[in-house]
Amino acid sequence: MTARISHWIDGKPYSAVAERTGDVYDPATGEVQAQVDFASGADVAEAVAAAKRALPGWRGTSLAARSRVLFAFRELLVARKDELAKIVTAEHGKVESDAAGEIARAIENVEFACGAPQLLKGGFSENASTGVDVYSIAQPVGVVGVISPFNFPAMVPLWFAPNAIACGNTVVLKPSEKDPSAANFIAELFAEAGLPAGVLNVLHGDKVAVDGLLEHPDVKAISFVGSTPIAKYVYETGTRNGKRVQALGGAKNHMVVLPDADLDLAADAAVSAGFGSAGERCMAVSVVVAVDPIGDELVAKIADRIKGLRVGDGRRPSSEMGPLVTAAHRERVESYVDAGVESGATLVVDGRAVDADGAADGFWLGPTLFDHVRTDMSIYTDEIFGPVLSVARVDGYAEALDLVHANPYGNGVAIFTNDGGAARRFQNEVEVGMVGVNVPIPVPVAYYSFGGWKDSLFGDSHAYGPEGFHFFTRTKVVTSRWLDPSHGGINLGFPRND
Repeated sequence: MTARISHWIDGKPYSAVAERTGDVYDPATGEVQAQVDFASGADVAEAVAAAKRALPGWRGTSLAARSRVLFAFRELLVARKDELAKIVTAEHGKVESDAAGEIARAIENVEFACGAPQLLKGGFSENASTGVDVYSIAQPVGVVGVISPFNFPAMVPLWFAPNAIACGNTVVLKPSEKDPSAANFIAELFAEAGLPAGVLNVLHGDKVAVDGLLEHPDVKAISFVGSTPIAKYVYETGTRNGKRVQALGGAKNHMVVLPDADLDLAADAAVSAGFGSAGERCMAVSVVVAVDPIGDELVAKIADRIKGLRVGDGRRPSSEMGPLVTAAHRERVESYVDAGVESGATLVVDGRAVDADGAADGFWLGPTLFDHVRTDMSIYTDEIFGPVLSVARVDGYAEALDLVHANPYGNGVAIFTNDGGAARRFQNEVEVGMVGVNVPIPVPVAYYSFGGWKDSLFGDSHAYGPEGFHFFTRTKVVTSRWLDPSHGGINLGFPRND
């Protein structure tokens, strides 16, 4: 019997009969392994109502008590991280070591959120005017919606939900319908950690659920990660409905390799960053910009490494790269490989006929490498979101910088060089939000913030870190004057943080 994945509302599975459902596949076999409920308008209303009911009690809960819940959740997440990794692999397809890395980065963000008492301190000015004190306080915005993508079903929800919860908000999480089980697992762990019912709700579905959150008057803020067209739609629709929105969009991340770079290091980095998680990362390197005369040697080194990669079922320890998430996505990515060949790019490694260590009906596409890619080709202009790496040749640093700047995306970029002056110049001049120097995937640690520039971000706030706490709070300034003297009585007990 096919498993059923239902919503998690008000602290428990939501058992209403779903009018619509979606298939959840095992990408390594092509088999349907579960049916996920798709939310109706009434389901959206129920989830938001549960979050609204829980809001007064949770925002009134002390910082100390909120932190204890987050600490308890962190301990449960660490204890059961292997179980969560298996859930991610089963529905997304990425190898278990990659899933484990995703969860490790998620845990870092939970640990950052545990510091909420320190992060939510306001400012105080004594005697700003005679007998008048002025101070600021950070208060929650209310019910917030989180709309997360399929490629990081555990990490991206944990970029947002812990910070929102730490700040005193309540949350409705809408994960991808392609791999929904991780969100329910996270909600169950939060409940076990002592989070009150209704503070975190999980709503499954498609555009009906998304539009319901964007349009509901009781939802005050939206956090989104996905493709640029949808990010723009989420931002425009949410702000039009009076919401605070941070919408992180797509990418076309470049890795510039200067002639003085360590080419073995650069080749290792290009393969790791281009084909990890089968290229289904918004921070994946999709374009290597080879500053000649090192192009031929670099391409040869990358191709040599690709040919040794083991593609297979993510649950098998020997596998280094798993399948794509769905058959439709595999077909889409393969169509870009076809287009690259037709447009005249040099196909160095063809992943279309990969011999994968897995079931014949799995959603397989092997690592693919193109050389001599021009900027007018679709394999360069479009976010492919798959294991396709393009090499573009340029003659110098200035041409490489111009190439990066001409691209509409500005999520991540890397430069590989042994010249400190060139690296410093590049990090100052490049118009991209996250920069790596000899680091191919410059995803910030949890105490910084994640986000790009240009068409990779809509809204003013980046994700998680200090900007995440800023996004999930509103600042209130209080000006007060008290008559003196005052007397509060005697209490000899030791002060408590309750």
